[in-house]
Amino acid sequence: MQHHSEILYRDLHRKIRQQEVHFGGNKKLKIYGLLNCKSGKRMKRENRVFFSTEKEAIENGFRPCGHCMKSKYNKWKNGLI
Repeated sequence: MQHHSEILYRDLHRKIRQQEVHFGGNKKLKIYGLLNCKSGKRMKRENRVFFSTEKEAIENGFRPCGHCMKSKYNKWKNGLI
């Protein structure tokens, strides 16, 4: 897990281009989702974190976003994840 406030703008874009970062999350709400999610783009920088894998997000106690990851969110909500 990488905190947005601890990573330089150019380093973040390099990691995204090189596919080292695949998911973003809100550390206060413990929600993760796709990098292009409208909800994720609106969060404050100090709350934003990044994950390489979905497994990493889940291991850190994050749940799927109900907007950009609807089917995984519904599985999580129903206790299947």
